[in-house]
Amino acid sequence: MQKVQKYLKDNQERFLEELFDLLRIPSVSADPAYAKDVQKTAKFIANNLKKAGADNVEICETKGHPIVYADKIVDKNLPTVLVYGHYDVQPADPIELWTSPPFEPVIKKTKIHPKGAIFARGSCDDKGQMFMHVKAFEGMLKAGSLPCNVKFLIEGEEEVGSSNLTPFCKKNKKKLACDVVLVSDTGIISNKQPSITTGLRGLSYVEVEVTGPNRDLHSGLYGGAVANPINILSKMIASLHDKNGKINIPGFYSDVVTVSKAERKEMNKAPFNLNNYKKSIGLKDISGEKGYTTLERNSIRPTLDVNGIWGGYIGEGAKTVLPSQAFAKISMRLVPNQDPDKITKLFAAHFKKIAPDSVKVKVTPHHGGEPAVTPTDTVEYKAAHMAMKKTFKKDPIPQRSGGSIPIVSMFEKVFGVKTVLMGFGLDSDAIHSPNEHYGLFNFYRGIETIPYFFEYYAELKK
Repeated sequence: MQKVQKYLKDNQERFLEELFDLLRIPSVSADPAYAKDVQKTAKFIANNLKKAGADNVEICETKGHPIVYADKIVDKNLPTVLVYGHYDVQPADPIELWTSPPFEPVIKKTKIHPKGAIFARGSCDDKGQMFMHVKAFEGMLKAGSLPCNVKFLIEGEEEVGSSNLTPFCKKNKKKLACDVVLVSDTGIISNKQPSITTGLRGLSYVEVEVTGPNRDLHSGLYGGAVANPINILSKMIASLHDKNGKINIPGFYSDVVTVSKAERKEMNKAPFNLNNYKKSIGLKDISGEKGYTTLERNSIRPTLDVNGIWGGYIGEGAKTVLPSQAFAKISMRLVPNQDPDKITKLFAAHFKKIAPDSVKVKVTPHHGGEPAVTPTDTVEYKAAHMAMKKTFKKDPIPQRSGGSIPIVSMFEKVFGVKTVLMGFGLDSDAIHSPNEHYGLFNFYRGIETIPYFFEYYAELKK
């Protein structure tokens, strides 16, 4: 392992330059205008895997964006680790809020990252974290110390719901067969306190459309006599929560698993400063479901949030219009036992029921995903724990995340294996937001830690 770590340290500067080249490609999967860039990124990943020493490198076409596959089978008797990641990124909008161009990576020092952080779209989610695995693999192979078989599954549609990943995995079940899936698309509590994600919330995402009159109307001639879809939509959305922050949809909580007092107590032992939390996002006070702490609200409780709302005239100056339609995008984060399809149906039925006769309502489901919980008593988890402890010199804390990675439950269903979520990002890294960044410390620490996971996993599997 000393040879591996020496190789990784000696090549840090090159690794960073290569990551910068990757970050310069605007692989926005949601926008067709970037389709060629997404293809270009897939080729970049494939070429880097070839250079690193991987075999059977393929760019696999799907009905959407391509999936990159590669492997290195050193001994069929050894365990196989399937590394999953994604190379697509979120749109950079609003561009004007970036302090530097989103696809021109630069290093800037921050209070949390005094040694510098890489500012670029995708730096943390997930190009930077995915690329750590490519470089760690290269280091193990070049140093002649690869203790497990490795397979790579790098997709280009994670940010748009991974609709083509499940069919691909089912069709290539034999080729992708493995003993564990390793993912770095999550984070740690802080650079001083490592953690391993042991739970993820599921997701139900819908778009709602409220239609009133058959055309936009003059607000002076018709205002007060005809339903305004924006007013109606606003009232409907406001009614979805009660005064205690609980979601007002019949049956919404019927399958929610109650977390024990003991587990909640352990969860709240994680380092957390409420004042720093509020300050970091510019708020005077917090909000959420009554009876739960902030750590509990964003991990073990379901949520319903409006992600976007629009309608009417939003251009310069004034236009006294009563709009014909209003729209909103709504996401619901789900906890273990909640089925996304069931929740989507419950939402649609309720939303249509509460609409007055003066408007028509349409609910369009988008992508969703099931919640997942990873046990902490498995060989896979123990290997991740040991690896984190080795590099951070401190025991990692198991932590449930508020985010969603739908593919985790899919992997277990299709491959029959657990996923280890060993991420290195921070909550403050502004993923999906302007000025996304990823600490140099985190990038290099991830590359350093991953080989130890392979080493300890191989030993424990014996």
